[in-house]
Amino acid sequence: MVERVAVPRRGIWGWMLFDWAQQPFHTLIITFVFAPYFAASVAPDAARGQELWGLATGAGGLAIALSSPVLGAIADATGPRKPWILAFSLIGVLACAGLWFAAPGMATLGPVLILIALAVFGMEYAAVFNNAMMPNLVPRAELGRLSGSAWGLGYLGGLVSLVLVLGFMSASPETGRTLLGLEPIFGLDAAAREGDRAAGPLTALWYAVFVLPMLFFTPDQPRRKAVAGAVREGLGRLAQTIRRLPTERSYFSFLLSSMFYRDALNALYAFGGIYAAGVLGWSITLIGLFGILANVTGALGAWAGGRMDQAFGPKAVVTLAILILSACCLLVISTTRTEVFFIPLGGAGSSVPDIAFFVAGGFIGAAGGAIQAASRTLLVDQVARERVTEAFGLYALSGKATTFIGPFAVAAATAYFSSAAFSLAPEDAQRLGVTPILVLFAVGLALLPFVSSRQYQVAPG
Repeated sequence: MVERVAVPRRGIWGWMLFDWAQQPFHTLIITFVFAPYFAASVAPDAARGQELWGLATGAGGLAIALSSPVLGAIADATGPRKPWILAFSLIGVLACAGLWFAAPGMATLGPVLILIALAVFGMEYAAVFNNAMMPNLVPRAELGRLSGSAWGLGYLGGLVSLVLVLGFMSASPETGRTLLGLEPIFGLDAAAREGDRAAGPLTALWYAVFVLPMLFFTPDQPRRKAVAGAVREGLGRLAQTIRRLPTERSYFSFLLSSMFYRDALNALYAFGGIYAAGVLGWSITLIGLFGILANVTGALGAWAGGRMDQAFGPKAVVTLAILILSACCLLVISTTRTEVFFIPLGGAGSSVPDIAFFVAGGFIGAAGGAIQAASRTLLVDQVARERVTEAFGLYALSGKATTFIGPFAVAAATAYFSSAAFSLAPEDAQRLGVTPILVLFAVGLALLPFVSSRQYQVAPG
């Protein structure tokens, strides 16, 4: 049994700053800047861009799914998590920096797709081991608040980074001006979309700087075994866990449920900006404003979700969030330039679709922040502390098992509806291509009743 010792405040803040460090990857690369830029300007067309983006992010998720439980079990046997975080951070940082070379209309997309996959692989893997440090930082009664506060801080980091990109770097190719009406800093060329491409290097630099407090100040687990001996022990423990898992109904059900609802959320994030660019014709600037709203509500949602977690338990937070996200997803899918909730508006010049999309984005941000924070504490409830890295490895496996299935499903559905058999416009094929997200939310919700959460007493004060 791993004993928890009192952690100094700077160690707690160092751990929380990991979310601040990593969030620009999700905000700038995966959702609001680079992904829609890739689909609209690098790929041949938006539908093909959505398909290729799904394949690249799915490949990165598949690599995590195949290896994370094994490495998690080995990490539990050896003890320290920081060496793993550092190794995968280097992969993610270098891959993000390389996205600068994704020029508009480039002939060969293979290297960019490889970089996208590596960025997902490195950044997401580092989070697996960072999450595993959480249970040893505070008592169980305070985990919900800690997780929610960290997610909220992360969303604020995403917000600040997005404002930097939109206000000072990313400029309209037509006007040459940023959202604040300024010329791009550092002489970035608006016509070459250098401001959008700079999201990659900025993400890399941001992460490299702000991950340092966690590496320097947050206490790690002591080394228990040499790596050579730990490999055999870790693999043995993992094999026992997998054999025993079907008999642990709550743990097994949680992994299955989270596998579906987290992938639905990730797909909603990953394809939201691409969808807005292709179906609603939004510019990067407008998508960025949408992202600012989602990050503000995400920070508030994560903070409020952490307090709700402490008051009512994480399962209640997850359930409510899934219901909200499902309704928002339906609103997004049913919105085009001429329709909202599949109801014709009578013309293409209405602002109602834009308003509806902004409303959906606000609620997606809030519910997404809450569900991600609560999911971390709900997982901790399923296992003993000495198995927590292995559990987060299985958590990554369960999530990544559909993190590649989800994007692949969206890619396949988009390609299917883009085929000559349907004769659909690209925006209609793109719209129908994201419908698998709703199915994933529904399956995740159906499995939640079988998940239990520990009863605990809230710490005084």
